[in-house]
Amino acid sequence: MTSTEIRPFRIEIPQAALDDLHDRLARTRWTDDLPGTGWERGVPTAYLKDLAGYWAAEFDWRAIEAELNKHPQFTTTIDGQNVHFLHIRSAEAGATPLLLLHGWPSSVVDFLDVIGPLTDPKAHGAPDAPAFDLVIPSLPGYGFSGPVTEAGWHDDRVAAALAELMARLGYDRYGVQGGDHGAFIAPRLGRVDADHVLGVHVNALVTFPSGDPGDMAALTEPERQRLGRMKQFQDDGAAYMNLKGSRPNTIAQLVADSPAGQLGWIVEKYKEWVDQSHELPEQAIDKDRILANVSIYWFTETARSVANFYYERFHDTSMFAPAARGTVPTGVAVFKDGDYAIRRFAEKAYNITHWSEFYSGGHFPALEVPDLLTGDIREFFRSLS
Repeated sequence: MTSTEIRPFRIEIPQAALDDLHDRLARTRWTDDLPGTGWERGVPTAYLKDLAGYWAAEFDWRAIEAELNKHPQFTTTIDGQNVHFLHIRSAEAGATPLLLLHGWPSSVVDFLDVIGPLTDPKAHGAPDAPAFDLVIPSLPGYGFSGPVTEAGWHDDRVAAALAELMARLGYDRYGVQGGDHGAFIAPRLGRVDADHVLGVHVNALVTFPSGDPGDMAALTEPERQRLGRMKQFQDDGAAYMNLKGSRPNTIAQLVADSPAGQLGWIVEKYKEWVDQSHELPEQAIDKDRILANVSIYWFTETARSVANFYYERFHDTSMFAPAARGTVPTGVAVFKDGDYAIRRFAEKAYNITHWSEFYSGGHFPALEVPDLLTGDIREFFRSLS
């Protein structure tokens, strides 16, 4: 019988792992760039070398570890898989339980700056805002949940495991918020656990053209631009996804053995997906937050199971099969860069009751514009009360 025990957890990376990281970074064999080229061909070596030097000499992992360990953390076993999560209860009576779901290349670190405002709005200048009890898991196979130990961890299985987690914590009704992978999994939770999910809020929702000529003709100019950016991503920015979705073990071995490789693989996505008014990713997101996420992927040795997450999705025949329109109230936040969602397409699949469009921020709003994301979460769930 599988244990339902919930075990306290603290992050304690051995010093030997830190020493090994620094040693590997010092011994990196760097490539040369083709003269006259830049980010359009990937991460420039000079940029990556400087960032790796900062990671080795100035980045303070122990400070990140301490910041995470300030929050109650736990692990439990669900469907044979270890699941790590933060669980922060609000001191306010009647707080709404809310499950926050990260994606790639993210982790629980992404939500550190929204924990206080969501759990304790009065202390953060919003005395009339709703309060939330937060459950922030490392997705199965990610971070401190550790690598998955068997195939078959597709989106529906992950959603079912997270529904079990909320039930195990005693939450009969709860909300879900997610971006990136979380924007796929959150609506699945609304389907597999519809009797218990009171609402789903997402950013970075992927919507596909309906094929209806009338829908296409009715697109606004901003929507046409958004659709154009989505096509550009599919044509010129999706190679990482196609590789992980088809040959996950190959890329996993490359990034699992080289921290500089892991760093380049991830920081390229920060560069491409943050608000493009910034020239460099660290101008949109604190450099230490970026390196905290990279460090977690490195220390937890989850490169293989993270890559396989894409493989499972690409090979899940039910993933993009026709399905009945979702019934759970759904809110969508669309940020300026990194989001391609179009409302008329989304409404064919989801019960859209809230839609916001923002003129700043990118794919990582919890890191880039936490105030905007927090405000939109509050507004959506207030509308459901």
